[in-house]
Amino acid sequence: MLDSTAILDLREKHQAFFNSHKTEGVLKRIQYLKKLKKAISAKEEAIQEALYKDLKKSAFESFTSEILMVYKELDVLIKNTKEWAAPVRVSGNLINFPSQDYLLKEPFGSVLILAPWNYPFQLALLPILGAIAAGNTVVLKPSEFAPHTSKVLCELLESVFLSDWVAVVEGDAEVAQRLLCVQWDYIFFTGSTHVGRIVAQAAAQFLTPYTLELGGKSPCIVDGTTPLQKTAKRIVW
Repeated sequence: MLDSTAILDLREKHQAFFNSHKTEGVLKRIQYLKKLKKAISAKEEAIQEALYKDLKKSAFESFTSEILMVYKELDVLIKNTKEWAAPVRVSGNLINFPSQDYLLKEPFGSVLILAPWNYPFQLALLPILGAIAAGNTVVLKPSEFAPHTSKVLCELLESVFLSDWVAVVEGDAEVAQRLLCVQWDYIFFTGSTHVGRIVAQAAAQFLTPYTLELGGKSPCIVDGTTPLQKTAKRIVW
């Protein structure tokens, strides 16, 4: 568990790594995404075991709703990142004539990702993959309510990335609050609307751009006209 001083040090290290332009090369980013995919494949059993210990997810559910979705995202990013990162030629303005004009895709910098407990592997890694593909550094704070998956994420990411590029900070809500007291270049949060408001307020102090993926419920109303056995099976599924 990191204290405020250690978190500031981590932020400075990530800023220095980003400013050194070590995340800029698109081919390098793709190479590391491929390395991550291999590392996940090698740890599939450990990931499934961790998800079972944390949430009692079966191997089938762990693979289909967590691991497979990460593989699919990796495949899309590996295939398309080079094209997505390329400059785009656009029409110029008469004021700038003659000129050649382009839109350049640039990373934000150091990204903080706060992940939830319900899909602790998938919802931690998906935003990381996008951030890495775009050329950012990442600090991940996994949910303390899925400690076994958090540990596996630590081991997995440490086996692929330097800690100055991708780091995992474990801890409770107090650690998350300390992280939010530091200025990041972007914040990605998945969780409840209540905590989302806290994240938005913290980001506003520094005018930090952010994405809030706020949790919702899927209520079902079952009346007396429905076949209960079939309905129950569908709700459970």
